[in-house]
Amino acid sequence: MNAQPRAFGLDLPEYPWEQLAPYRARAAQHPDGPVDVSIGTPVDPTPEFIREALAEAADAHGYPTTHGPASLREAIAAWFERRRGVRGLDPAAILPTVGSKELVAWLPLLLGLRPGDVVVRPRVAYPTYDIGAQLAGAAAVAADSLSELDPATRSRVRLVWVNSPGNPTGIVRDAASLAGLVSEAREIGAVVASDECYAELGWDEWDQARGGRRVPSILDPEVAGDSHELLIAVYSLSKQSNLAGYRASFAAGDPEIIANLVNSRKHAGMIVPAPVQAALAAAVSEDAHVQAQKDLYRERRALLKPALEAFGLRIEGSEAGLYLWGTAGEPAFETVGRLADLGIIAGPGVFYGEEGAQHVRVALTASTERIRAAAERLTAASSSSS
Repeated sequence: MNAQPRAFGLDLPEYPWEQLAPYRARAAQHPDGPVDVSIGTPVDPTPEFIREALAEAADAHGYPTTHGPASLREAIAAWFERRRGVRGLDPAAILPTVGSKELVAWLPLLLGLRPGDVVVRPRVAYPTYDIGAQLAGAAAVAADSLSELDPATRSRVRLVWVNSPGNPTGIVRDAASLAGLVSEAREIGAVVASDECYAELGWDEWDQARGGRRVPSILDPEVAGDSHELLIAVYSLSKQSNLAGYRASFAAGDPEIIANLVNSRKHAGMIVPAPVQAALAAAVSEDAHVQAQKDLYRERRALLKPALEAFGLRIEGSEAGLYLWGTAGEPAFETVGRLADLGIIAGPGVFYGEEGAQHVRVALTASTERIRAAAERLTAASSSSS
């Protein structure tokens, strides 16, 4: 008897961004070329001093360590105190990761979640939170507070994702809101993992350099109290330092959880390359380049936001981060299509959950020249239709 053919591979949904192919083709027809503001990939150069640190560490003939050298973890601890208000973080409770998306996707599995367990993620959220739950066989539930859940579901929660500043919404949760979530999670013994990779890119009331408040970390004592028990902060330098191609990120928090993650990752060979670890240490030790990059994004935001509003989008949230989150009160792909006819490629909000079904996400990660071109097209279109 012949064995029945077996399908191999994970049963994951199709990668959603493939759905943009026809809209990219429409946008490409514009006589002045397309402006791609759909994906938040940095376009500005990696700072020279970071590239030099990478090059100087290029003779990496030996295996790097999964935990990273003490000097790297000490530099990250100093960054947490200087930039995030987290004092006294033990360098042993810090872990370099191969980009933050890798950690988001694999964290439920590495924490030992299994079928029957629940992962809570924001109502409008980066889709990889759901993928991570699926990889572990757990269930993903959308909620912004554990009080929204029925008792049966709440009792099965093992991991809670919070994303502040949020992608795609740009919403910032203040310290009191985060502290409430931490308290709820600790009551049921659930881990809170906080994806904070846009924290240096606060605008208006969250722009600390201009008199605003600092975006709070889950590890901030106003949030965590006197312990980091059951808490993990996840951070990436892709956005603030233009290091997306380096995959340079880190996690920090509960010492026991971090130690377990280090051990599991040793077994799995999940190691940040040594030259990238050197570049990461250099990047977290210098702040001026982050402010310079933020000023570029501020300029692009000032061009694009009023132009989108003139085009008929209501901008919501968008208090921090690299995106403008807007709605024209119509299905997301209709707005995406109207923008594509202007040569502008935006991201459909429905990729981030059903609550984004009438929104689009517009990134600030095109060159200033391309952002200006998009703003001019939007303004011209709004003038011609009025």
